[in-house]
Amino acid sequence: MNLLLSLITSGISLGLSAGMLPGPLQTILIQNTLAHGWRYSIIGIFSPLVADIPVILLVMVVLSQFPPEMARLLQIGGGFFLLYMAWGGWKSWRAGESVSSSPADNPIERQSRRKYFARVVTINLLSPGPYIFWGTVNGPLLRQGLDDSVLSGLAFMLAFYGVFLGVLAGWVLVFERLRRVNPKVTRALVLVTVIVLALLGVSLIAQGAGLIT
Repeated sequence: MNLLLSLITSGISLGLSAGMLPGPLQTILIQNTLAHGWRYSIIGIFSPLVADIPVILLVMVVLSQFPPEMARLLQIGGGFFLLYMAWGGWKSWRAGESVSSSPADNPIERQSRRKYFARVVTINLLSPGPYIFWGTVNGPLLRQGLDDSVLSGLAFMLAFYGVFLGVLAGWVLVFERLRRVNPKVTRALVLVTVIVLALLGVSLIAQGAGLIT
């Protein structure tokens, strides 16, 4: 039960961080929302459910060939990767950057919803982030959950994607309603994400080193 709760907590925290930090997926969702409205762009939030399938399968096959010691090393590597992401988010926060966009600065051609969705999926597949994220962070956690039980692995996936897609939908609805979020709000959200990532990174390193369970 402790492992199940730990996996759910990690999934929620990682889903929040993945959704909040500025990236290619968030940018294209916001740009299309500003240009064409939420009804057009909302379908893009589901693109990770398609793009992540080959990434997850690849990671799971590779991880299944590793001894438990290698999984611990990957967990430690994932912790350092999260700290690296936190450092990047901290620099963005210090520089005053936020998740925002302007339709005047980013004219977006309106495509059919099918082409738009395919474009977002392609962007996800060609971005290195999902491969690194699943290879070093989510993959080992999912493997740990599946080794315990199918329920634990499923709970982690539902927690992660439930929060991740929820945050993406939140961005779409916020920019539809406000068209431009107050920069102070987005800067504060980025700072919260940085803190969450740093705490998760330290936790993964401690787990991989056997300091905590």
